[in-house]
Amino acid sequence: MEKQTLIDRLNEDLAAELSAVVQYITYAAKATGPYRPQLTQFFLAEVADEQLHAQFLANKIVALGGEPATTPKPVAKAASNRAMLEAIVVAEGKAVADYTQRAQDAEAYGDKGLVVQLEDMIRDESGHLEETERILRDWPL
Repeated sequence: MEKQTLIDRLNEDLAAELSAVVQYITYAAKATGPYRPQLTQFFLAEVADEQLHAQFLANKIVALGGEPATTPKPVAKAASNRAMLEAIVVAEGKAVADYTQRAQDAEAYGDKGLVVQLEDMIRDESGHLEETERILRDWPL
């Protein structure tokens, strides 16, 4: 794995984390109905984790000699609470898959510290995914 390839892939991950921050903040504002307080709290509680992931990635990109991405990936539009939760399931599932691949990339590059950090991020994103899936399990259509 070449250093620039790793930097480019980490920048893709950074753009996704920036998107996650925007997504959770936007969805917290858009939540409606009788579960609005709980959904708003749930969405906003996730912002801190995503922000920490983004900061780690930006720092790592700079440490590797790169320039951190500053533009988030597009946020999925969602017109209902259920659609927002479903969009989060998709985004968190992609994050788990992407970080799993990135851990393999870091291993190929020879950066064990990055591998360990990415594995921690996989654990975080898996937790977000599972919690969102549990909320959706009995959600009315």
